[in-house]
Amino acid sequence: MPGGRLTQQERQQIALGLADGHAYAEIARRLDRPTSTVTREVMRNGGPAGYRADLAHRATEHRAHRRRQPAPRDPKAPAQTHGRDAEAVRQYEETFTTVLMQAGTPKMMARVLACLYITDTGSLTASELVDRLQVSPASISKAIAFLEGQGLVRRERDERRRERYVVDNDVWYQSMMASARGTAQLAETARQGVGILGPGTLAATRLENIARFVDFVSESIARAAEQARDVLYTKPETPADNTP
Repeated sequence: MPGGRLTQQERQQIALGLADGHAYAEIARRLDRPTSTVTREVMRNGGPAGYRADLAHRATEHRAHRRRQPAPRDPKAPAQTHGRDAEAVRQYEETFTTVLMQAGTPKMMARVLACLYITDTGSLTASELVDRLQVSPASISKAIAFLEGQGLVRRERDERRRERYVVDNDVWYQSMMASARGTAQLAETARQGVGILGPGTLAATRLENIARFVDFVSESIARAAEQARDVLYTKPETPADNTP
């Protein structure tokens, strides 16, 4: 499997694959590249609808040129603790953001959510988010309003009366339960169509099968979420010698 940065020819093949409606995995297979490489490439350069091979190639060369230039350390850059590799953390944050975007989260909201999740405290102020993401306060405000509306973050005041944005572990449980409720509603709607279209007809049979399938999935999601909820609060074990 080839390594290194994508070539201009590979980017052109990605653009052609997207135009033909191929999935990332299929495009990656044809290039003999990891699917994650193709996913990151597309999502950081306009997404499936806006990807352009020539623009993506120039943008990558520009980023590489900037990285080669020595620059003084940004005093506002977050310090890395626990011996973490700053570049590895940056790349992981980008990957996490891409995955959230693939799941349907808008880009700015995905960036904010990923940034919050990779902090040890799970909370940041608006100014801290602005410094870390290098975006405007208005962008942060809009992203937080969206995430709060989705129940993915909450606000609280710290001892200095500053507003902080917090991600709770329970968010994932609530998200799964909301998903289960949504699929249950789909099943109910599908069954309504059975009576309207006439039991025994091809269309009604199709809808009944959809309802049965969705019922099973939603019940499985809800049951699994309840059974695994405590996992969200499991703390890492402390080694016997008490070393971190």
